[in-house]
Amino acid sequence: MGTELRRPLVVDLALACHPAPTVAVTVFAAAMAAGADAPPVTTALVGAAVLAGQLSVGWSNDWIDAERDAAVGRSDKPVGLGRLAVGTVRSAALGAAALCVVLSLALGWRAGLVHLATVASAWAYNARLKSTVWSWAPYAFSFGFLPLAIALALPGAPVAAWWAMAAGALLGIGAHGANVVPDLQDDQDTGVRGLPHRLGGTATSIGTALALLGATVLLVLAPSGPPRAAAAAVLVAAVGLTIVGTVLALGGGRNRLPFLFAIAVAAVDVVLLVLSDWVVTA
Repeated sequence: MGTELRRPLVVDLALACHPAPTVAVTVFAAAMAAGADAPPVTTALVGAAVLAGQLSVGWSNDWIDAERDAAVGRSDKPVGLGRLAVGTVRSAALGAAALCVVLSLALGWRAGLVHLATVASAWAYNARLKSTVWSWAPYAFSFGFLPLAIALALPGAPVAAWWAMAAGALLGIGAHGANVVPDLQDDQDTGVRGLPHRLGGTATSIGTALALLGATVLLVLAPSGPPRAAAAAVLVAAVGLTIVGTVLALGGGRNRLPFLFAIAVAAVDVVLLVLSDWVVTA
């Protein structure tokens, strides 16, 4: 009889936290803080708070969706495969959420409350809103208000420019579409009926592209003064990434590459933010 090699618990937990978006959002947040000349301690604390929040969101998703993932045979979900106990991932999610509260409030009560609101919004998506016509709203809220949370953590508690928050909201909507499209059929089979499921794969893919491009154009054109040459070059890169991601999404199937391309567009937009004066001092 053969024996199945079992991965270490820490590996399954890492896979269950949705590592790509968790790492990406954490790195982007720290980069925004550093680019805004935050003290090193503040930058590290922003990264730690965002990481704890993202871990709690990723783990809560796999905890709440365990039965659905098992029903459709999601091979990329350790909980759905039975490799990771539901109780384990639930405990990890709640522990990360508790740590997120402590780390967020350490940034100051204003920044802490705003960041905790973005995390609560993501939990609300996992718990209920993903199955409603408002499935896009938590993404828009969480991504849109993250720049404000980071700005409020800076010395003097400045705020984020309106266009930085609007671009973040558009990025969130784009990320939602790119993330959901590969799972449309599986989601519908298990009773999930968010906005993308109602619109269909083609309309969602086109809407995703428009949202991502809208965010990038806003970051190029909205800051005061003429656009920099570097910003124009970054815009071209974002357009190229969006086109490729959209073509892949329109190809159908359970393809995660469009979501990774959406993350790449977000990385490009973070570069635009760092190049711009997105922090507004009252």
